[in-house]
Amino acid sequence: MAPESSDSTRLMVIDADAHVIETDQTWNYLRDSETKYRPQFISTDSGPRHRYWLVNGRLSGLPSAASSDEDIEIRSTKALRNVSVDSKARKMEDIDLRLAHMTKLGIDIQVLHNSIWIHQVTNLPEAEVALSRSWNRWLAEIWEQGDGRLRWTCVVPVLDLKAAAEEMRFSKEHGAVGVCLKPYETGLMMVDPYFFPIYELAQELDLSVIAHIANGDPELVRTLETRYGGTDGFSSLRVPTMLSCYGLLRKNIPELFPGVRWGFVEASAQWVPWVANELQRRNDYEFTAENNPFKNGNVYVTTQTNDDIEYITRYVGDDVLVIGTDYGHLDPSSDVDAISKFRTLDINEDLKDKILSSNPARLYGI
Repeated sequence: MAPESSDSTRLMVIDADAHVIETDQTWNYLRDSETKYRPQFISTDSGPRHRYWLVNGRLSGLPSAASSDEDIEIRSTKALRNVSVDSKARKMEDIDLRLAHMTKLGIDIQVLHNSIWIHQVTNLPEAEVALSRSWNRWLAEIWEQGDGRLRWTCVVPVLDLKAAAEEMRFSKEHGAVGVCLKPYETGLMMVDPYFFPIYELAQELDLSVIAHIANGDPELVRTLETRYGGTDGFSSLRVPTMLSCYGLLRKNIPELFPGVRWGFVEASAQWVPWVANELQRRNDYEFTAENNPFKNGNVYVTTQTNDDIEYITRYVGDDVLVIGTDYGHLDPSSDVDAISKFRTLDINEDLKDKILSSNPARLYGI
């Protein structure tokens, strides 16, 4: 049964993929001894609209984070999708404005993910610890002001697993519903046993494990994007996310951590039947919509309104898909109106309710 909103006459709608855009405020929680790691916002030679965070001499984050409201309106027109969000709402400078916009969009709860960790931010363990700690404390304050409607996934310093555990415990106590990992981290896919302590603790704390599109392996990013470019984030971000899901299921990792819920976010879901078919062939047994590794392994995937949802659910059933707006970003996954568009799709109403409400509620333990 799908959960209800505060208005008991309708379902609680959960945006499974929304974002915060980091600002200078994000790093105000650094300790005095850590200020040398404070990111600086800079423009590149490409122009003032292409701005990044500079961390220890490395560019990080998304250039769209610096976009003005005017830039966003222009992007919305070109993209033929609504990506327009007031900058104060995107950057959490006006939380009441963000909540009011969510209400207008028909969203009860947003699950917030980071923006800057789309690639490896630093290869220094002490810097990663400092930046992760500051980011998590920023989100903890946002959660406190969000009237229960702004939940979030924490970032952890994977280069220091002891510090990662400390951040997970703090975040769980301050409104986090998951731990956000990159599919790849410096030569390691997320299925590597190195990450098992994170999964063990996630199981203990009842935190989901979210593989949001990202790539923390600089060498792999360079290889996938090629020296000629033109492959955008499809090759370096979306494809590794799909591969990590395949690896997770092929290695039967969910069986090792039966209490963990796994989410693969912002890579569309059109690839799910392909992965299911590959697993079926290689494992030599037949899957059904009621009995398949996605459903049995507590694996969830975000879908988009242009996915063939009925085709996907024929392979993995009704309990796997969730949907998000990618609120705050300006990329191919972004569509502020995704929830309202989804409601108009010609698919089963019970399936809609599951994707909008009960599935994300299970994934995030809400």
